[in-house]
Amino acid sequence: HVQLVESGGGSALAGGSVRLSCVYSGYSWCMAWFRQAPGSQRKGVTNINGIGATSYGNFMNDRFTISKDKAKNTLYLQMDNLEPEDTAMYYCAAGDPCSLTASEMSTWGQGTQVTVS
Repeated sequence: HVQLVESGGGSALAGGSVRLSCVYSGYSWCMAWFRQAPGSQRKGVTNINGIGATSYGNFMNDRFTISKDKAKNTLYLQMDNLEPEDTAMYYCAAGDPCSLTASEMSTWGQGTQVTVS
């Protein structure tokens, strides 16, 4: 039974950086970050599987980086060169197989808000 707790959100200026963390308990083959802006569907940002392979959503460029520290049971999302369009609630998710489709992920954190101005 996987449990996920996100942290690290807040306000940032355009061009700045934010790092989100997701502390997890239990094991899941795939862990991912999704985001949801008001009035929009939840979109897959990036995921990482059990052997460290990563994938990114089609709308993403190289401003965001996913990583995982197994010793700390923590998943990270490093977000650089932020834009106002990155404003959203960011969710950590777990599931199997690896996916960037929200309906295919089985476990979710509570989310953390990122606001860029």
